[in-house]
Amino acid sequence: MSAEIGAKSASLRLLTLEMARVTEAAALSAARWMGRGDKWQADDAATQAMRAVLGQIAIDGTVVIGEGELDEAPMLYIGERVGTGDGPAVDIAVDPLEGTNLLATGAPGSIAVLAIAPKGALLGAPDMYMEKIAVGPKARGRVSLDRPVEENIRAVADALGKRVEDVVVVLLDRPRNQYILDAIRAVGARARLISDGDISPALATCFEETGIDMMMGIGGAPEGVVTAVAMKSLGGDFQGRLVPQNDEEIARLVAMGVNEPTRLFTLDDLVKSDDAVFSATGVTDGPLLPGVRFLPGGVAHTVTLVARAKTRTVRFIHGRHHLATKPEAVRRLAGEGSG
Repeated sequence: MSAEIGAKSASLRLLTLEMARVTEAAALSAARWMGRGDKWQADDAATQAMRAVLGQIAIDGTVVIGEGELDEAPMLYIGERVGTGDGPAVDIAVDPLEGTNLLATGAPGSIAVLAIAPKGALLGAPDMYMEKIAVGPKARGRVSLDRPVEENIRAVADALGKRVEDVVVVLLDRPRNQYILDAIRAVGARARLISDGDISPALATCFEETGIDMMMGIGGAPEGVVTAVAMKSLGGDFQGRLVPQNDEEIARLVAMGVNEPTRLFTLDDLVKSDDAVFSATGVTDGPLLPGVRFLPGGVAHTVTLVARAKTRTVRFIHGRHHLATKPEAVRRLAGEGSG
């Protein structure tokens, strides 16, 4: 390893705690809107807080997966430069509040998510649909989107030492996923339908105690890239295939250099580096991460998962936050009595 490469690797390793600070800030700010029925305000609060903390970190970051194009999002838009500009050049993939509807209704499973990798390492996925499959470490290399749903379920059952009837598959409750649901039921496995947010259950496949063995279905492509960083960091497996809906989306893919619109993307296609870092903080209670707790005295508690692909080191960070001492932007958005 050259001195230059070694320095870059070390610099990303040192960013793991900084990434936790970013998702904690977004989660604290979004959590104030739990159950208040306004997903837009919740997402805006998370986005503002995430951007404010990112701006303090010594990176030369470019958002490749964000809140939308420049004309669609006022901040954390695709192509926006973030950080102080003094540190390593990195790609940034963000979802300040995955599961906005979940948060707005107080339902479980919303999280704040951030992923980073060396510049040029992350696929800049367009805002379109992606067919996905995610499994934990024991089933790594055992599944493929080119195989029938039933075959993948049997392969996971074999890898985990389970009966097919004991396998739990999570998928978004959408008409486009009906064929998967039918196949799950036909083979005798169990399905867990969710209304929003497929990153959280993908993470859960890497932890046996969650009871989730697979995540499948057609969801958002940007979320697929974020999930890929997470699965690479946690030792799981993920594949994706873009599902363009019309000629305009196909043309957009070709313009981006994706000349085979239906090609299968593996983990290494989506994340072209092992030196990637993923962070997720629970906003509302989920299968893996508890949500934010606001305690007496202006104190809040968070739980964050931080993982690094190069070493597959996984940390769960319990944060106790005195809101009055937070940076101004976060204090304003998440402080006692804010609204």
